[in-house]
Amino acid sequence: MKMDSDLLQSPAVGLTEEEEADMNDWKLPLAFMKKRHSEKIEGSKALAQSWRMKDRMKTVSVALVLCLNVGVDPPDVVKTSPCARLECWIDPLSMSPQKALETIGANLQKQYENWQPRARYKQSLDPTVDEVKKLCTSLRRNAKEERVLFHYNGHGVPRPTVNGEIWVFNKNYTQYIPLSIYDLQTWMGSPSIFVYDCSNAGIIVKSFKQFALQREQELEVAAINPSHPLAQMPLPPSMKNCIQLAACEASELLPMNPDLPADLFTSCLTTPIKIALRWFCMQKSAKLVPGVTLDLIEKIPGRLNDRRTPLGELNWIFTAITDTIAWNVLPRDLFQKLFRQDLLVASLFRNFLLAERIMRSYNCTPVSSPRLPPTYMHAMWQAWDLAVDICLSQLPTIIEEGTAFRLLGSQCSLKESLQAGLRADLPTSTYSALLGHSPFFAEQLTAFQVWLTMGVENRNPPEQLPIVLQVLLSQVHRLRALDLLGRFLDLGPWAVSLALSVGIFPYVLKLLQSSARELRPLLVFIWAKILAVDSSCQADLVKDNGHKYFLSVLADSYMPAEHRTMAVFILAVIVNSYTTGQEACLQGNLIANCLEQLSDPHPLLRQWVAICLGRIWQNFDPARWCGVRDSAHEKLYTLLTDPIPEVRCAAVFALGTFVGNSGERTDHSTTIDHNVVMMLAQLINDGSPVVRKELVVALSHLVVQYESNFCTVALQFIEEEKNYTVPSPANTAEPGNLTPVRDSPAIPRLRSVNSYTNIRAATTARNLNKSLQNLNLNEEGGPAAFSPGNLSTSSSASSTLGSPDNDEYILSFETIDKMRRVSSYSSLNSLIGVSFNSVYTQIWRVLLHLAADPFPEVSDLAMKVLNSIAYKATMNARPQRILDSGSLTQSAPASPTSKGTHIHQAGGSPPMPSTSSSSLTNEVPKPPAREPPATRPPYTPTLGGQAPHSHQFPRTRKMFDKGPEQGGEDGDEPCHRNYISASLQTGLCDWSAKYFAQPVMKIPEEHDQESQVRMERQWRFLRNTRVRRQSRTITQKGVSRLDDQIFINRNPGVPSVVKFHPFNTCIAVADKDSICFWDWEKGERLDYFYNGNPRYTRITAMEYLNGHDCSLLLTATDDGALRVWKNFADQKNPEMVTAWQGLSDMLPTTRGQPGTGTHSLARRVSIYLDRSKQGGAGMVVDWEQDTGLLMTSGDVRVVRIWDTDREMKVQDIPTGADSCVTSLSCDSQRSLVVAGLGDGSVRLFDRRMGPNDCRVMTYREHGAWVVKAHLQKETDGHIISVSVNGDVRFFEPRSPDSVNVLQTVKGLTALDIHPQANLFACGSMNQFIAVYNANGDVISNIKYYDGFMGQRIGAISCLAFHPHWPHLAVGSNDYYMSIYSAEKRLR
Repeated sequence: MKMDSDLLQSPAVGLTEEEEADMNDWKLPLAFMKKRHSEKIEGSKALAQSWRMKDRMKTVSVALVLCLNVGVDPPDVVKTSPCARLECWIDPLSMSPQKALETIGANLQKQYENWQPRARYKQSLDPTVDEVKKLCTSLRRNAKEERVLFHYNGHGVPRPTVNGEIWVFNKNYTQYIPLSIYDLQTWMGSPSIFVYDCSNAGIIVKSFKQFALQREQELEVAAINPSHPLAQMPLPPSMKNCIQLAACEASELLPMNPDLPADLFTSCLTTPIKIALRWFCMQKSAKLVPGVTLDLIEKIPGRLNDRRTPLGELNWIFTAITDTIAWNVLPRDLFQKLFRQDLLVASLFRNFLLAERIMRSYNCTPVSSPRLPPTYMHAMWQAWDLAVDICLSQLPTIIEEGTAFRLLGSQCSLKESLQAGLRADLPTSTYSALLGHSPFFAEQLTAFQVWLTMGVENRNPPEQLPIVLQVLLSQVHRLRALDLLGRFLDLGPWAVSLALSVGIFPYVLKLLQSSARELRPLLVFIWAKILAVDSSCQADLVKDNGHKYFLSVLADSYMPAEHRTMAVFILAVIVNSYTTGQEACLQGNLIANCLEQLSDPHPLLRQWVAICLGRIWQNFDPARWCGVRDSAHEKLYTLLTDPIPEVRCAAVFALGTFVGNSGERTDHSTTIDHNVVMMLAQLINDGSPVVRKELVVALSHLVVQYESNFCTVALQFIEEEKNYTVPSPANTAEPGNLTPVRDSPAIPRLRSVNSYTNIRAATTARNLNKSLQNLNLNEEGGPAAFSPGNLSTSSSASSTLGSPDNDEYILSFETIDKMRRVSSYSSLNSLIGVSFNSVYTQIWRVLLHLAADPFPEVSDLAMKVLNSIAYKATMNARPQRILDSGSLTQSAPASPTSKGTHIHQAGGSPPMPSTSSSSLTNEVPKPPAREPPATRPPYTPTLGGQAPHSHQFPRTRKMFDKGPEQGGEDGDEPCHRNYISASLQTGLCDWSAKYFAQPVMKIPEEHDQESQVRMERQWRFLRNTRVRRQSRTITQKGVSRLDDQIFINRNPGVPSVVKFHPFNTCIAVADKDSICFWDWEKGERLDYFYNGNPRYTRITAMEYLNGHDCSLLLTATDDGALRVWKNFADQKNPEMVTAWQGLSDMLPTTRGQPGTGTHSLARRVSIYLDRSKQGGAGMVVDWEQDTGLLMTSGDVRVVRIWDTDREMKVQDIPTGADSCVTSLSCDSQRSLVVAGLGDGSVRLFDRRMGPNDCRVMTYREHGAWVVKAHLQKETDGHIISVSVNGDVRFFEPRSPDSVNVLQTVKGLTALDIHPQANLFACGSMNQFIAVYNANGDVISNIKYYDGFMGQRIGAISCLAFHPHWPHLAVGSNDYYMSIYSAEKRLR
């Protein structure tokens, strides 16, 4: 990205105007740049859940097999003298051999019981083969599928053999008897864990694996050969689930150092702290700790399982360190299997890491299967040495003041307190004061904090994560640990997955039982993060009553809104498609809680409260009725007009699932459904496509519920469409109003929803036009014969209907569009309140309107719903008698379950005998008697001046006597319902949940001074300043000529609107339905793409939004639709950001009533020369960047103001005239809007005032169509207006008469005013352009193109000045697009 040198070197003296403008760039709001515009609305990809243990296991039985034969050394071991003697810390020679054996056995059992107190222990002391067999088979029988431990101490027997045998005794102890590992495997079965404490133990591990492999092969043979002896036997268990721990490699002997116990391996595995301390004292470094002896170690006060005593704390630190080493070194799945699946296995493996460290220092390498990577050199061992060092250095003083620890004996341990529900009132000060906690945990938390604050994005996970887990058990550090854990989880889904794989889940679940208020914000945050990544935790929460914690947070009005938002998000996950959760939360008063918060000022809270409500009653009738009792649906109505689109969307979702509940229907519930959908129908022209998409889905719920009624309506509409010729643009009133298929180049229509993103017209557009014309069926508006095969694919949505099968799409876009135009939707809002029998008709009409939505995803969804019903209706309809009966208002029974009973609605039509109730039964209906037409409610014409649909039809209509027959097709009924509802989802809720999965504490990129986004923005703003400064220099000198042609090119279509980009060298040129981008400096075409408007409409206005920054292009078409595009004119594909119906009452076919007098003549002249003005003003817009407001008007009687931030209409200013608005200009500083009209009047509005008072001035000095009305932006700026007769008038907003009049050429077709240079340019019907200065003097007359031929300019179709440079762009009817500028020396 190049920075211009003259820019960087510009002197900064004070704060000049340019710098001020530059500062203003930073302050300007950006339109359509929110996440909903830049992201696809869908949830995040679900991460594979590896953290949850598929098969948690318990070691339930333990066999302790000791072959010591005290006093008799085995023949193959030569012992040193002195030699290691202690077995389980007992000297066997200090008592009689038999007693020693029993004492050692009892001690070993006690040592194991410290780790797993609940297992069944069986000792087998100096056994025979039979005793071992009996022991193993009985333990396996009792253990069933659980794990059994086999501990073998072979210090009194020979070493294992290479044939895979260990040794036991005969009955008389006169012989050593071999016991094959193969047999041991058979007896022990799987899953099992084996501990071998003997020399050459590695041999057993190897033999074990060989035998396991041999078994597998035998089984494979047996599987192939049925006569094999193994084939008849039950399948022996696979040995793959067996774990082995051996004291040394196959060639190694156990250490015999007399300072160590003889069973060093067993001591490491079962009494790790004791042996670790002894070993520490035996190292040279221990001399640095004065006064510590081996005897003193025995006197360390406290209990291993009491964390607040020195011994307990050392044990706790040891657990944390070994866990951390394992987590950092082992592969994740192996860590899960060995350290999280089974408590005893986890303890043994943690202690095995210590065994590896200690025994390697005596040239012994413990072996495990599965094998672990070496861990004895891990840096965390140094932290352990330091903790031991600190503890031991305090020992001598503590023991002298021996009273210290007796104080602690009376207090319960933290584990007990954890089980008692984490009482927060335990005094921890006593021990801290006497001994001072080991600084280990505080230091590790600091290390974790450093990692969090200093680290970069892509790095290894923090080593300390398992320690943070351990610290959650400590009340001293719990708050800090939770805070850091929350900050870690905030890094993104990968961090949540890591934390879950470490095993955080049970800890944070347990903490929900705490009543400590200070933990609430932290726990709510942590749980929101976990559930955003893994929603399957909903079941665990409900099982442990965790939902009550979040219900209390939500109900707590003192909690900040952010925390209540997270709480309601968590509850929304708990009730999501989970009946148990829905029941639990319904009992916990969730609905009432949510309803109280609907009006909270925090938008995210409102959004999630609505989503939560929508989910709790989704397919859960008790909650729906609870909502009815609390008037939940009525309270949700207020959110339908919320300023935040996501909140409106959530409200539509909630009301949609409210209607879509599949419970039994009663009259009462049907009435409620009807009320709700008629409220929803008002959002038909909401400015945000996400809201309209959600609206289609909500209405589809109603369609599924009342399918038969909708089928009836569909058949009637299809019938009407056959019998009714729509006035297409080809046969409307005004002769000059023809819209022929233009023979200019075109590009193909869109292929799919996403094809808006890839429609770069690379091919020569002319060839494509032929194929396009072939597609234009029924162009001239003749009645399209309806048949499933007659698919007319001429419009944007027509070929997007790819599912379920194309031939099932009965209604083409053409048909739907024709239906829609038959039954004008303009008066929808006035229809609310018509008798409820016609609700189905009105909702069908709403769906027809949504099927023609300018945003493809909305129209596609609506097409799916319509086609689903049309398909159903036409497939099910049998040849039926058609009888004339009243109007459509009696189209169907109230509901599928009410068997044709009608609702008595005040002010509606009287109940009629239902004519289609038989669609529910298989009876043959009797022809009913003729009924008089229903009485109608009084009719009020609407703003657009069009009557509601029912007034455009003949009084008597054809109506089917019977709805679709469901009898014969019941079989496929349920699956069809699923097809329509399952395929219709907007992904809104999942997309909203992504917010909680992504970092919320991180500085957004645009605010980060160092980020690329920020740098690019800075560069753009510097460029803007340069353009402003340099152009101002030129315009201040004065422009005396403007005829230097700097660009000419043939545009692919006839230019109808041109628009310069305010700061770069790009110009947008629109023809009827496509936009071409040119670089006017380089003279090359950058892009050409299709705008997506239907065939009978044309682009009539364009605006650059956010022109100072990331530009978007807004296009307006004469059917009232607005579309916003991004990624144009660069190497990416253009993408539609948003689209909406800016003016709902502009049906292109209703335009063009012939006027009278000069106005009409002038228009005829301009239309004759200028096709782009066919049939009226189309849609005109003006954009205010600093307020984010968009003014829209055109062939309507209002100026409609849209707030792009809220994406909703904020104001309708009545023009008070009967003619169309032809030009709009606004000034945000003064809140003024000026409109030029087709009747020649110029009207000034102040939008701060009410609709009746806002028109502050009307000037009627022009006698004809106003081509341009411009409001100067200065504080005392004038209004400049020009009519087709060429009279330019200057008005002072406060005075009723013009202050100046200039006469230019007659027969004006286009005009623009330069905002800076006081110039205006006129394009005339006589094929020339005249440029005038402020005094009315002609400074340039342009009649010919420059160049070799000097060809004459065509009739001018559009022209526009650059907002800053003295450049004038001109488009003419001969397809050429040229740009003229001031003389070169000026530029």
